[in-house]
Amino acid sequence: MLLNLLSRDPAAQMAFYAALFGFEEITASRSPIYRVLDTGDSELGFNAPEARALLALPDAPPPMAEGLLPTTAFGTFMLDTHAEVDALAARAQALGGRVLKAPFVTYYRQWQAVLADPEGHVFRIASLQLPAGV
Repeated sequence: MLLNLLSRDPAAQMAFYAALFGFEEITASRSPIYRVLDTGDSELGFNAPEARALLALPDAPPPMAEGLLPTTAFGTFMLDTHAEVDALAARAQALGGRVLKAPFVTYYRQWQAVLADPEGHVFRIASLQLPAGV
């Protein structure tokens, strides 16, 4: 699977996700309006605003009051341990992202955090492993 995010600054967005997760860029796919990371299982791409015209998409909706983009879809990155969820939630903030919901146990028994990247795209990080006593 390939997931693409429409981004104001594809290089900066790619750098955020690369630093957060340790993903490597697929340099062979780089263009003036596109960057992409290899997640191991799939690819995570970042398109510049110029891609909207290429795809016949309307102009970007304005950000919501809290600085988040209107959320119509979001990705979930599955991690191996609850400790990784905790660590990446903290790292996301240090890299300019935001923690929208701190790590918590879901009703479907995942340890999960809800985050936003520096441009306001919402995503989740989760693990099937729960902390002891949860």
